[in-house]
Amino acid sequence: MFTPYATHILILIGIYALLGLSLNLVLGFTGLLNLGHIAFFGIGAYTSALLTLAGVPFPLALLAAGLLASVFGFFLMLAVRKIKGDYLALVTLGFSFVVYSIFLNWTGLTRGPLGIPGIPKPSLGMFTLASNQGYLVLVLIIVVLTSLFLWRLTRSRFGRVLEAVRDDDLAASVLGKPVFRLQAQSMMLSSFIAGIAGSLFAHYLTYIDPTSFFLSEIILVLTIVIIGGLGSLRGSVIAAVIILVIPEVLRFVGLPSAIVGPMRQILYAVLLIGVLLLKPRGLFGRVDLT
Repeated sequence: MFTPYATHILILIGIYALLGLSLNLVLGFTGLLNLGHIAFFGIGAYTSALLTLAGVPFPLALLAAGLLASVFGFFLMLAVRKIKGDYLALVTLGFSFVVYSIFLNWTGLTRGPLGIPGIPKPSLGMFTLASNQGYLVLVLIIVVLTSLFLWRLTRSRFGRVLEAVRDDDLAASVLGKPVFRLQAQSMMLSSFIAGIAGSLFAHYLTYIDPTSFFLSEIILVLTIVIIGGLGSLRGSVIAAVIILVIPEVLRFVGLPSAIVGPMRQILYAVLLIGVLLLKPRGLFGRVDLT
């Protein structure tokens, strides 16, 4: 149906679409500038990898990846409950560095810079998704179900209250809305989805190391959310396609491999600046960035 190369790109698009959707929930719909989102991605990846290598079935490992990331999301919210704005961004960014340091230095568990090889492909009952085509189907099913769930959630009463908290948390508090509880629930759900994405990432590549969850990755996911537009689930999915497909054109230009990497980063920056100049709210955004 697809070439191996196209299948590979589509799987990565699905994984990063999940990351974009989850970050947009907490940033675009709740108004929390969480720069530690990639840490939940890594927590999910390491959790699922270690559990399956210990003999835990993939469905349980996938669920555990989301749940453990969600627990960390709750404790992060406890730590920042009285912090807002730029300070919130700095604290969550620090959380990301702490988690990265754990991945790098807890060699007894994570093998440190050596990473974890030999992560098994997912098994669903008697079926093992050994082919990338089958894995693509699994990723697409999870992306579709997540998108539908978030679409219903953000259009429910809960979603409207989240937007009220985003626009003016003080006014929402005066009206009797449990602001912290709503923010914590949003962060936990966002972290859960990021953990699921991390599990899918680990079992697809079958190898992970700390460099997969460093600062550059949060920049990529944040770019997806900003280009797609805050408060737009459709925008996050479309932006994931744009961000991951356009740089692949460089592979066919014939540039040296030493240049392709830096050129991708430049292209991300040009895309981001261009979209913000032409459409300050992003492609489909309903909320201003400021």
